[in-house]
Amino acid sequence: MTRAAALLAASLLLTGIGGTALSTADPVTTTSPVGASPAPETVTDACPYQTTPVPPVDESEVVPAGDTTPAPLPVPDPPIGGDELGACGVVLAAGAAPAPEGLTSAAWLIADLTSGTVLAAKDPHGRYRPASTIKVLLALVVLDELDLDDTVLGTQADDEVEGDAAGVGPGGTYTVHDLLTGLMLVSGNDCANALARKLGGTEATLEKMNAMAAHLGAQDTRAASASGLDAPGMSTSPYDEAVIFRAAMQNPDFVEISEQDQARFPGYPGMPTETPSASDGGNSTETVPETTPTGDRGIDLYNMNQLLYDYEGTVAGKTGYTDDARKTFVGVAERDGRQILVVQMYGLNDSYGSYWRQAEALLDYGFAQPADQNIGVLIDGPDDLIEELSESDPPGTGDNASADDLTSDGLSGTAKLTIGLIGTLIVVALVYAGLRLGKRS
Repeated sequence: MTRAAALLAASLLLTGIGGTALSTADPVTTTSPVGASPAPETVTDACPYQTTPVPPVDESEVVPAGDTTPAPLPVPDPPIGGDELGACGVVLAAGAAPAPEGLTSAAWLIADLTSGTVLAAKDPHGRYRPASTIKVLLALVVLDELDLDDTVLGTQADDEVEGDAAGVGPGGTYTVHDLLTGLMLVSGNDCANALARKLGGTEATLEKMNAMAAHLGAQDTRAASASGLDAPGMSTSPYDEAVIFRAAMQNPDFVEISEQDQARFPGYPGMPTETPSASDGGNSTETVPETTPTGDRGIDLYNMNQLLYDYEGTVAGKTGYTDDARKTFVGVAERDGRQILVVQMYGLNDSYGSYWRQAEALLDYGFAQPADQNIGVLIDGPDDLIEELSESDPPGTGDNASADDLTSDGLSGTAKLTIGLIGTLIVVALVYAGLRLGKRS
């Protein structure tokens, strides 16, 4: 199977099956959001973000003239990971302690990575913008397709990219390891741009990212930019963020890069550098033509994941922010051999440090809950999803099935869609195998 054919086949899953939209199960096990006077955008009990994220506040998602607005991704039925994860409010296990107070995210999730269970969540399958947390999906593609020692030449376009940057500049030479370091530590959009070029360009990279999401069973996820900058059709969910980060945590290179609190990033010819100013005794920015990409001059990068410095046992994490996505975060901490993951999406509280304190409260809650007291599971790829769907009782096939529920061949519409989804996932598994065959040696 060629790489192009593989990616085309994978796109079947991302556009739905036979053009028919899937529906979601009715919300179950919901409770009211905790905390005083939640912002209207964070009240999710009525499933306002079941298919699409919060309306944008700027023009970042305006579709260019002549292009078509991407249709929302289908909503799987039954919910991926378990029926309780189809709820849109706060979902807690029976007998579990109340959720931490003061949480300002529209959606969040706590999972036990060691057991693969979801311990608690709010709007777990709600559709939100990932911001830079989508860079974890990009990192998975890079680690699968490229060698860490491969080199990439920086360009002026990298230097001029919008948003956070690690310091990629024209004429600089960077290894894939360097660029992944800048990507994960300081959310370098310049690194994302350079890596996408190495992967074959923006469109090819997005196809590969979405094929990877499909391979992992992340049904709420569609990457529309490699860096996480808002773009038409972009979406993910707390559940998908957990599934994607869990896959990343199984890659030792990802963990080694992400757990660094500091790293040295290469410079490039003519890189601006801070030098003493003789006139005022302070600092001024001057161009140093002698700077070389492999020389001593470079940039010290410090990890933006504040939990690495403040929360004992933190292993890795990824921050994100755009005006439309607001604050997002996914991260993992380990204690006594147990790894707990937390996801925060559409965070509204801008007070200094408060979002980190909320992440710590979610982690503390996770460590306090037994793994067997849970509300669902994190699927482990398409094989796991196929097994889960095949064991479900499709609506309309039990004692209460009506004639209207059944098609002429005796199957309910949902049953047929389930069969179609299983078949498509098998195709995705074959597609991903095809992509791996094309991996660089």
